[in-house]
Amino acid sequence: MGCAVSVYRVGGNKKPMKIPVVTVFVPSIRVPVNSCFQKQLKGLVPKDLIDRLTSFRNQIALLTQETDVTAGSELLRALEDYLSLLVGLTDQELGFRELVEFKWKSLDDGREISVADSWFELLCVVHMMAMLTLTEANSKFIPGSTVSCETVESTDDVRCAVELLVKAAGYLQFCLREILVHIPPHIKMKLPVDLQEHVLEAAYIQALGQGTEMQLASAVECKNATLSVKRRLACEQLSYFSQAHYCLSTCDNLNGYGKKHLSFIKWKYLEAKAAAYYYHGLITDKGTEPSCHITAVCCFLAAEEILTESKKACLNFCLTVPITRAPTAWGAMKHLNKKIPETAAKKSQMYAYLLEQEKSLEVLPELPEFELSLKADEYQMPNKDAAWESEKWKIPTQTLRTHMTDDDEEDDADK
Repeated sequence: MGCAVSVYRVGGNKKPMKIPVVTVFVPSIRVPVNSCFQKQLKGLVPKDLIDRLTSFRNQIALLTQETDVTAGSELLRALEDYLSLLVGLTDQELGFRELVEFKWKSLDDGREISVADSWFELLCVVHMMAMLTLTEANSKFIPGSTVSCETVESTDDVRCAVELLVKAAGYLQFCLREILVHIPPHIKMKLPVDLQEHVLEAAYIQALGQGTEMQLASAVECKNATLSVKRRLACEQLSYFSQAHYCLSTCDNLNGYGKKHLSFIKWKYLEAKAAAYYYHGLITDKGTEPSCHITAVCCFLAAEEILTESKKACLNFCLTVPITRAPTAWGAMKHLNKKIPETAAKKSQMYAYLLEQEKSLEVLPELPEFELSLKADEYQMPNKDAAWESEKWKIPTQTLRTHMTDDDEEDDADK
């Protein structure tokens, strides 16, 4: 579970209970269950290659039990190493795609899923890489103290978080474009909610939306950033979260954690909308016509109302199971929580006479639309390991007795 990463190790071993702080939402974490490839691939693939596949996958399973998820660099390296071997099982010419059954367990509810399709395994591995990267991005804003909600917000941390978010978006984009299209419909139908297309797409867009949120935070702190730049970033952030909300709201079977994800996106959507109207109001107010000032006041009042709604949405997110804590206001919102109400009150009073004279002009304007500038880092699958060059394979023949003896030994080892 994305929100439980501060509560559990990756493998689910409980630490002393505490309510985690969530700045970057991690939709889900799914981990592999120990497996053995010998039975399915014996006699078809060299034993050393089978042993490497088994060893790499079981190493990942072991790391998820022993490694704190916030220090997942070792896990990411292990997943990358495993991928170059796993790619060989998806090779249509070799014909091993459906021979091995792969089992994964959700850390959200402990449920397991087992599917005999190497493209499913590929999907789970790359998805896990995305979730670990989102978790690392969230860790950049978590203070060392287990009690404090204060958000760590250094320039380097914000820049690093943006890089991690676009990297995570790249993994999720790869899942959507390069992996999911190879999975047959009958398997797609039984995929867990967090691995289905609309949820993957929502998580991908959300990562870019949060990356834009970080960029806006940097712009607010930068003296050289213009109002136009801040408005554009706020409007882009709004577009990303609007798209993510649409993707997730089209899912009919959202579970508890899916509802948590949806409530997070709604909260961030409202924050972005409040910021967009505030900056649009400031720019509009620079005009000299009375209509400009009236429009600006409408923007400020709308921003104030939406800001109030966003705080309610934040509380709803925190109280949606599993319970989490929101960080103290940071980035743009640390500034806007104070400035929006102040500006709305000041400008409403300043232009009260215009509002009385020109009531027909009190119409909330449309926000400008901008081309979305933040893009995912394109992920490139590692090349297939050279060990899959089958023309070099030397597979010893086995007698029936030897084969059956080996099977018995493996059964005993599994017990």
